[in-house]
Amino acid sequence: MSENQRGQWTRRPRRPARRRRLATAAACALGLLAGRPAYGAGTVVPAAQLPAGARQADIDALVARAQRTFAVPGVAIGIVKDGKTLFAKGYGVRSAGAPGAVGADTLFGIGSNTRAFTVAALAMLVDEGKLNWDDKVIDHLPAFRLYDPVVTREFTVRDLLTHRSGLGLGAGDLMIFPHTDFTREEIIHNLRFLKPVTSFRSKFAYDNLLYIVAGQLIPAVSGLSWEDFVQSRILDRLDTGCAVDLVHASGKADIAAPHVPTAGKPAAIAPDKSTALDPAGSIQCSAAGMAKWMAVQLASGRAADGRPLFGEARHAEMWTPQTIITSLPPTAAMTRTHFRDYGLGWMLEDYDGFERVWHTGGLVGMVSYVSLLPEQHVGLVVLTNQQSGGAIGALMQTLTDRFVGAPPRDWIAYFSDVEAKREGEGAAADRAAALGGAAAGQPALPPAAYVGVYRDPWRGEATVRRVGDKLRLTFSRTDDMQGDLTAYKGNLFVVRWDDRGLNADAWVRFSTDFTGAVDGMTMKPVSPTTDFSFDFQDLDFTKSAPAASAADPAR
Repeated sequence: MSENQRGQWTRRPRRPARRRRLATAAACALGLLAGRPAYGAGTVVPAAQLPAGARQADIDALVARAQRTFAVPGVAIGIVKDGKTLFAKGYGVRSAGAPGAVGADTLFGIGSNTRAFTVAALAMLVDEGKLNWDDKVIDHLPAFRLYDPVVTREFTVRDLLTHRSGLGLGAGDLMIFPHTDFTREEIIHNLRFLKPVTSFRSKFAYDNLLYIVAGQLIPAVSGLSWEDFVQSRILDRLDTGCAVDLVHASGKADIAAPHVPTAGKPAAIAPDKSTALDPAGSIQCSAAGMAKWMAVQLASGRAADGRPLFGEARHAEMWTPQTIITSLPPTAAMTRTHFRDYGLGWMLEDYDGFERVWHTGGLVGMVSYVSLLPEQHVGLVVLTNQQSGGAIGALMQTLTDRFVGAPPRDWIAYFSDVEAKREGEGAAADRAAALGGAAAGQPALPPAAYVGVYRDPWRGEATVRRVGDKLRLTFSRTDDMQGDLTAYKGNLFVVRWDDRGLNADAWVRFSTDFTGAVDGMTMKPVSPTTDFSFDFQDLDFTKSAPAASAADPAR
């Protein structure tokens, strides 16, 4: 997850739900605990070593207020300075309604903060002479193709990491969200069908799929899978206690469960165990483990044992602007932020006159935030087991303010207002669609005219069936996208997914040929709050055949 050019958190707020998801960028490893604390314990140094407003009593009170405001069951916070862990502590519970407490070693999904680990792995291979940032991707992955053959030929490893491909925001994400059975190989193959929306290298647009491609470079040049490389050569070497994904975390008891808000209360859901997206967002890490990772970053790639994980030159490139982000967030005036760029796996900006290197990460029901202040030699991490972007934003902004000496600001109140406004916008869009559908009456054509199998070049098949007196839309390759179609006007419908936690109801517009027969459909989200990874607008379905059964009374 990251705060995108719209000034919004890139992981969607979900309502009641089941499971799913990743999304946005950075990683897990830093700190230097003399020994990993026992379960439920943490590291807190004497108050004098922490600035006023960021001492234990201050953080305890801040977290308690954030948990109440945003309904977050569990939080973990880590702080490092000058290579030492000053603070690593957990709050609340791993799963709502269960007794297990969050500690400094409790594992959370860090989502897109995984990307900095993928970049670090590639940097290690650059140091070893097996790869260069400006190598052409097709020289290592011959199956890689984009829509434009010229762009394919010129696309470099650096381009995979910097969100400047020319593809739209979250393009192709419906192959990974919600959970699907697409493989990495299929995802890479289908990139060739995604049409660009801008010219190559001209504009920042956050993506997930190209980090999956980046992860596949690792086995291509090292012989080790992304999972084995990152687990053994980074996470284990730094003694983080973290796991590269849920498969590697199996058997560990101290793992936080993801939660989504349901009727104002957090409800635990099953985590998404998909492995296709691992290089973009699968790592499970703790406050203590992330502290060790942040220490390495602040030491220009040098680990606690004095040996480099990756070289200083590689580290400098990670923190060098690669892509200009032209739209600043709504908070820019408050934090005196004048620029924002993307490096290699990191956001780069000024914050109240100081350099800040950061990234957020999100999975369904879980979000994380890493913030590094190089001039202060400080690293901060916030992990939560509820997907409220407001909670991690308020906690991180408050702590960052304390370390840069910014004036007091009530970030909890600010982000609470932002979330309330967005929820109101989403509810208004949903009501408008519902009211329009209720008043629409009959569709332009008989229901049987819409029944059939539709195919999109990169997403595959979707089927419209008649079930009793209703039309049902079902996406292939996933169990989580099926719902009733409600007529709105003419050939325009709204699909309401059975899983109401998706927060992704969509318009469906059927097209007709010159004879008046339905020959395809296109889609777009109903609500402005729908996460960008539901890239319905990139779909272009062609009707290929009648459904196997035009009438199916069973649901």
